[in-house]
Amino acid sequence: MKKDSRTDYIELYVEHGGNYTKAAKTLGISQSTFRYRYERQKRISFSEDEKKFKVWTPEECIAELRRIVESFPAQVITRNFFRVHSNISESTWTGHFGTFSEFKRQASVVPTRHQHNLEKQIAKHAAADHYREIRKDMAQWEHKYVIKDTSRYVKIALAFDLHDRDIDPFYLRVWLDTLRRFQPSIVCFGGDLFDLPEFSRWTQDPRTWDVTGRIRFAHDSILGPTRKAVGDDCQIDLIEGNHEYRLLRHLADATPALRAVLSDLHGLTIPKLLGLDKFQVNYIAQADLAAAAYRQIDLNKELRRNFIIYHEQFLVHHYPYGAKMGMPGANGHYHKHISTPHYSARFGAYEWHQSGAGHRRDADYTEGELWQNGFPLVILDTLRQHTLFDYVTIGESVAVSGGKFYYRTPEERIV
Repeated sequence: MKKDSRTDYIELYVEHGGNYTKAAKTLGISQSTFRYRYERQKRISFSEDEKKFKVWTPEECIAELRRIVESFPAQVITRNFFRVHSNISESTWTGHFGTFSEFKRQASVVPTRHQHNLEKQIAKHAAADHYREIRKDMAQWEHKYVIKDTSRYVKIALAFDLHDRDIDPFYLRVWLDTLRRFQPSIVCFGGDLFDLPEFSRWTQDPRTWDVTGRIRFAHDSILGPTRKAVGDDCQIDLIEGNHEYRLLRHLADATPALRAVLSDLHGLTIPKLLGLDKFQVNYIAQADLAAAAYRQIDLNKELRRNFIIYHEQFLVHHYPYGAKMGMPGANGHYHKHISTPHYSARFGAYEWHQSGAGHRRDADYTEGELWQNGFPLVILDTLRQHTLFDYVTIGESVAVSGGKFYYRTPEERIV
């Protein structure tokens, strides 16, 4: 058969299901000849393909794109695929729509920008549903072990940022002995009692994970001894810090690190992992876990909601944002002690303390030498709504609490 320059070898190839042999037989030529002409025709520049270079309206371009979509229902229509199989030159439709993505949107082949944004919003909220379920389950622990104290003077011991196994051993010894002597009505852990770097945003080799060891340390060396030191008549509260918040998120997502926890601890629930029931601890958290599915700024705003107010006169917060709430109180998070004076018509002159941490200062991932260790002891005069602070500084070699001197032993020494 004589070669016909008008033959559309590409169209014949498609009509015969991509079979070179069948397509060649209809023209009476060999498979190799057909394949050669097919490949040659595919390489022709579309600006030189006169049959494709004509005036098309936007509506005609859209109709052609839809024709291609309907002709190849199982095919993802890419720009190159459309270039090969359509009857339009590329410069024609780009003059109307600019990009192939916009061309497909205008032809309703893919969702419009508005539809796509709506789908993303729906997906974002759907992804956060399981976080809300976790929070509902945890809500019952906020007031489960509240002990009503009608005394005029209420004693509170505060500890911030202990970070489980990373606690300074000297700090821990002074803390526990102070509790035995001070006998507070309330002990409040103001966030980050747990560290659990396995759940942090920093990359960590999974082979170094010891989630179980950290949780057991918090139980056996901090929560257990604290409960023993103060007795059963003392209320213990744990404000959710950013580290506890991450733990709950990972539980909801069942990450590899958490699956290791659940395997080692036989599927214990979050309240049991945190020791809430065993040590009779109230878990203070109003932050929406679903904020983790949104932006970081949403997460930070949510964590500001985690605080507690005692006797309508004293506020404990994990972040310094609490100082803006207009009453005496304390926060942690930054591992540095700062005392600032304030005044209000209701409370008169009062103090807000940003407490030092319990985390040892030889941290290898940051400039821990700039941190300070310590904890506040507080006495509330609930009749006159006055607040007294007694801040205990844990020094490098010595600490003084309630007039008693403590000295760091060689085993407690930090670099």
